[in-house]
Amino acid sequence: MMTTRPARLLPLFALTATLLLGNAAASAADLAAVLDGPQRSAANRTRDAARHPLQTLTFFGLAPGQTVIEVAPGAGWYTEILAPYLRDQGHLYAAHYPADDPRDEARTARARFAAKLAASPATYDRVVLGTLPVKAFTDISPPGGADLVLTFRNVHNWIEAGHLDDTLKAFHAVLKPGGVLGVEEHRAPPGTPLARVIASGYVPEDLVIAHARAAGFEFVGRSDVNANPRDTHDHPNGVWSLPPTLRGGDTDRERFLAIGESDRMTLKFRKPATAAR
Repeated sequence: MMTTRPARLLPLFALTATLLLGNAAASAADLAAVLDGPQRSAANRTRDAARHPLQTLTFFGLAPGQTVIEVAPGAGWYTEILAPYLRDQGHLYAAHYPADDPRDEARTARARFAAKLAASPATYDRVVLGTLPVKAFTDISPPGGADLVLTFRNVHNWIEAGHLDDTLKAFHAVLKPGGVLGVEEHRAPPGTPLARVIASGYVPEDLVIAHARAAGFEFVGRSDVNANPRDTHDHPNGVWSLPPTLRGGDTDRERFLAIGESDRMTLKFRKPATAAR
């Protein structure tokens, strides 16, 4: 009996593995089709070689049917991908600046993002536009919790504003047990002082991991898909010296264009499956 039972289970294991691989391949194919879709602007497409959206989102575990919160979507670079991918099978929430933010630039950024959504209802009509959390999400509360919380190049802002820990705790609270937090951020060399982090926009990877763990997350792993070894991390205008910002104007412009976008960490965290919401 003991010698025959594993043999009987082998076909089931093989079938399960085949189904999982098939589902993953189908999901990747669907995502690749969205990346080639007409909803994406030509300017945003040019950034794919630096931002690797297919590999990044696959690493984070994006799949059809999920509930996803994109935190601080900016002008909607990743929203152009996530919204059509999840439109018919899933839910996308976008947490942007408050509509009544006291800063003119923040209100303008949110208004432009809202206008982008409204202008293309066939793509964005099911996106739920909400507000960035500080201590908690105030208007985003998916039933049962979110599967994924994703944020791209925003951690340095929360460090400067002094609410990184509260923001990470808000992410933990809104995720379902077993849910994933995906973080992409400009990467500083280990040991970079806090003052330099704030001035440069580059954050040490171990700082992000430590604060995420303190908020209750398990560290799942890292990917170097967005690493850039040409980036020396020591530019006069910090990370904003590099494209797409090029804050220095024509000064050393060709050198910064040759470096490309910043060296970035890509980190995956999980809310423990036994954690209470």
